[in-house]
Amino acid sequence: MSDKPLDLDSHRGMAAQKATDMRRILADVESNAKGLRDRQGLIENQLLLVPAASWPEAATKARYVLNLYAAGLGSDDTHHRDLVAAVFADFARLSDES
Repeated sequence: MSDKPLDLDSHRGMAAQKATDMRRILADVESNAKGLRDRQGLIENQLLLVPAASWPEAATKARYVLNLYAAGLGSDDTHHRDLVAAVFADFARLSDES
């Protein structure tokens, strides 16, 4: 009996090794995605529960929602992407004026 771990990957074919690597990567990505969804939920609850104390804070909330909206737009929906960009430009311009 040996205390050294046995490297089982070396006893399998290349395709099986690649499949195992892919499963490990996907499991890691899914784990990270769950963490991101959890953090996103916390942020969104905070945005819902805490009212904005100023126009810049309200604009920050609006930016968040517009980014969610824009992420769901199809790549061919240039009209709505242009509208979102125009609102962001307005936010930037108005925040510089205050």
